[in-house]
Amino acid sequence: MSSGSTAFESSAGFVAFVGAGPGDEGLLTLRGADLLSKADLVVLDREAYGALLRHCRPETEVVDAAEEGAVPLRAVTAAKDGRRVVRLCAGDPMFFSSITEEVTACAKAEVDFEIVPGVPPATAVLTYAGIPAAVSVPEFRVVDATQVEDWSAHAAGAGTLVIYNGVAEAVPIAKALIAAGRPDSTPVAVSGAGTTTEQYTVVSTLGRIGPDLKHAGVTEPALIVVGEAVGMRDRLSWFETKPLFGWRVLVPRTKEQSAALVEQLHSYGAVPEEVPTISVEPPRTPQQMDRAIKGLVTGRYEWVAFTSSNAVKAVREKFEEYGLDARAFAGLKVAAVGEATARALVAFGVKPDLVPSGEQSSEGLLAEWPPYDSMLDPINRVLLPRADIATESLVAGLTELGWECDDVTAYRTVRAAPPPAPIREAIKGGGFDAVLFTSSSTVRNLVGIAGKPHNVTVIAVIGPQTAKTAEEFGLRVDVMADRPSTSALAAALAEYGAKQRQAAVGAGDVPRRPSQTRRGARRRAK
Repeated sequence: MSSGSTAFESSAGFVAFVGAGPGDEGLLTLRGADLLSKADLVVLDREAYGALLRHCRPETEVVDAAEEGAVPLRAVTAAKDGRRVVRLCAGDPMFFSSITEEVTACAKAEVDFEIVPGVPPATAVLTYAGIPAAVSVPEFRVVDATQVEDWSAHAAGAGTLVIYNGVAEAVPIAKALIAAGRPDSTPVAVSGAGTTTEQYTVVSTLGRIGPDLKHAGVTEPALIVVGEAVGMRDRLSWFETKPLFGWRVLVPRTKEQSAALVEQLHSYGAVPEEVPTISVEPPRTPQQMDRAIKGLVTGRYEWVAFTSSNAVKAVREKFEEYGLDARAFAGLKVAAVGEATARALVAFGVKPDLVPSGEQSSEGLLAEWPPYDSMLDPINRVLLPRADIATESLVAGLTELGWECDDVTAYRTVRAAPPPAPIREAIKGGGFDAVLFTSSSTVRNLVGIAGKPHNVTVIAVIGPQTAKTAEEFGLRVDVMADRPSTSALAAALAEYGAKQRQAAVGAGDVPRRPSQTRRGARRRAK
């Protein structure tokens, strides 16, 4: 039989059984990601592991194992036809394996196959719950509750006992362990939806597991952990204690603008959802930009000021249209209104000469802009490539400093199409825990295309002007960034979430997300 690393990369048909891990898509192995990137056919439970398809090529065929019958035959037939097949499996394929039949079918048909280990829930979920797998006593036992008839053999050990598929029978299992000699005070944790932002852990004892689980709503997939290691959770919990853990956060921006913000929100434990409220389109008449680019190249300007990353993108696209690159900025001074715009310029190959050190806005830019000096500045003209709805304050301020401005429409901003009905319902019904407003236009446009956010939703704004607009629409502003940048806005929301969590814990309550406080929301018992 061919080795996996060579067969899958050759033209021969092949099946790779890849462990998808416990739920967090970031826990897929590098080998698994590599195989997905080369697959012709992927067979998986789309609801559970659909996020992993981002590693695949656009043309890869996808089969949902939850809907399609005869999966082993489908995989074998595809491999016989010379196709490269990846079968994504829960956790680790060889850990309480459910795909033995499929592997056997490949072997019987003499189809090359490889089995790629995955991160098993038995260790990953415990780690995400802050429970060390083996502490004090170097013993770690994992059992499948559906295969156990007599629990006495598993009660004798002093180490950690991890039980799969046991939530529905948690009380009888606890009673059986107590009857077999485990003290009823033995710590127990039940963790559902492990390693995902839906993870929820109930901590109890063998004697109290019944009433503590009764209203918790923990369902499979879940793990029961029995042993003294559970007591370490108070000190080692790191995942469920993230400041925005499980918060569904609405990011009303274009996808191009929100990548860094989404990544930052993920790091705080949030579940960001991007809803475009603004569509960026070219100007109706391109001649003005054409003249501006010509003037930039021929030395008409002393400065070029960029007030958004969209302006950088518009100029960059014009440069590419004319076969120009960043070298055309040689001899020019370049200003950026803030960090995000500066990053867009650097990615273009242009290092800005001026970025406000204080407030990142037109006012902040003006506060640090040098006045025109005929002895130092051979040219007194500034190019401002901006949106069609840009305010006049920057032009007025630069004029007062002695500069002449060419205020050019580089792009238009128009209201985006309404989001799908489920998103609109979540916005108005309190399904989102927070919404981030990064400008006054995002407030106006979101309310215009989707309606006003529910009053339980935390409203976070980037600055005073955006706060004023939000209040004009009847929204209560809960969070405002200490400086007008998206990173500062996300950090301010995380700080707010952390304070809310600390207040709940200090009062002896279970921390709840804002969406869980609305009438009719499902509540978990402590």
